[in-house]
Amino acid sequence: MNFDNSILTLTTFLPLLGALILLFINGKDEGSLNRIRWIALIATLVTLLLSLMVWAQFDASNPGFQFVVNKPWIGDSIGYRVGVDGISVLFVVLSALLMPFCVLASWESVQVRVREYMIVFLILETLMIGVFTTLDLAMFYVFFEGTLLPMFLIIGIWGGKRRIQASYKFFFYTFTGSVLMLLAIMGMYWNAGTTDISKLLTHEFPAGMQTWLWLAFFASLAVKMPMWPFHRWLPEAHVEAPTAGSVILAAILLKLGGYGFLRFSLPMFPDASLYFANFVFVLSVAAIIVTSLVALVQTDMKKLIAYSSVAHMGFVTMGIFAGNALGIQGAVFQMISHGIVSGALFLSVGVIYDRMHTRDITAYGGLVERMPRYAFAFMVFTMANVGLPGTSGFVGEFLTMIGIFQINTWVAFGAAFGVIFSAGYALWLYRRIIFGSLTKENLMSILDLNLREKLTLYPLIVLIIFFGFYPAPILDATAASVNALVSQYSAAIDAPAAVAAAVAH
Repeated sequence: MNFDNSILTLTTFLPLLGALILLFINGKDEGSLNRIRWIALIATLVTLLLSLMVWAQFDASNPGFQFVVNKPWIGDSIGYRVGVDGISVLFVVLSALLMPFCVLASWESVQVRVREYMIVFLILETLMIGVFTTLDLAMFYVFFEGTLLPMFLIIGIWGGKRRIQASYKFFFYTFTGSVLMLLAIMGMYWNAGTTDISKLLTHEFPAGMQTWLWLAFFASLAVKMPMWPFHRWLPEAHVEAPTAGSVILAAILLKLGGYGFLRFSLPMFPDASLYFANFVFVLSVAAIIVTSLVALVQTDMKKLIAYSSVAHMGFVTMGIFAGNALGIQGAVFQMISHGIVSGALFLSVGVIYDRMHTRDITAYGGLVERMPRYAFAFMVFTMANVGLPGTSGFVGEFLTMIGIFQINTWVAFGAAFGVIFSAGYALWLYRRIIFGSLTKENLMSILDLNLREKLTLYPLIVLIIFFGFYPAPILDATAASVNALVSQYSAAIDAPAAVAAAVAH
């Protein structure tokens, strides 16, 4: 294979190569531990560079899959098939982008089993990128489910006091729904005779079968996002996970559900997607309103941000099932933006947790007097979480609201309340932590951001503001693929009406 054909393979499996190298390093002294950290950081940085090269060489005017590799593996049906379109290429970049920050955030906070920790994270990166690059349905399931085990270990070994309970809850919630998706994949193979996603996208599944396939995929994807009321595992997993684990959980793993809706539910089961659209709208508005209200009463910073993630994913599902270009582009932009913003918020919580070893909101106050640089960074991330114009958080919410307004004004009206509530809990959190008088004795000597923490937070500030004022790189990359998806979806749902009209005449 030439470089253009192998670049996706290199991007996907380079972190795994880094993990294999770490196996041969004995991490028993401080020098070897630092080598382990540096190797992990270099592996993630090179992966990020490769993902940016993929994006740079990507032809945004081409709605189809690019950099395609198709190698038979099990007969002619299941094979090693990779490729990206305008939707998946951005998630590859997002996955690679956040991993170096996770390594930096864990540099000092993780002191136990450092080698194993970095190995698990690098394996997780390969699995996450594999989800977005694979074009084989069977391999998608392997990568999709494979992400559960590394995150299970990250929470269960390096998490908080209730890490065992949280890790098992996370695993069983997400795995149970995915069993139904596996049955659906088997049914799709028996009906279409292939697991090639590019072929399945053009295959017409019977309308009755679409309903069951849609529900089976929904059982897995709704839990993964998670949609309300399938979110019960998420707050506890976030609270108990280490900082980097929370970043990946919110920024990437939640996006696997949204990506699945875009890749499978809408194009492959269009009739069922249209039929269940109102059901999804109800759950989306409920997620936006209910979890925002729940976030208002939280006392744990991580749990508050976790509930806000559920609310923001409500905008994503609402935009996807609007079924128009504005709604879907807004949903994709919202997922990319939320990945950056939520990751930044959890990193910010990690900064003060490393100093004070508590996430209780009442334990803080007046940090602006001792940590002005931190206060500025946290303010940018908070404003982006609220959806302030000029930040990336505004663009996605605005587009999804316009998209759903064209379909159902009542749904748009209900979602608008969520925007108000999000401002309430986000500003409440910021005021309690940053403003007020510095009266607590243990906060008097707290230090502002060090160099490593600046390198972790400042680039995310730049990205949030850049994409807030200039969203074109993301919107241009997705436009052709989104338009093709909308055209395919519209044609599929209009076809039965056209047939009925022809029969009537």
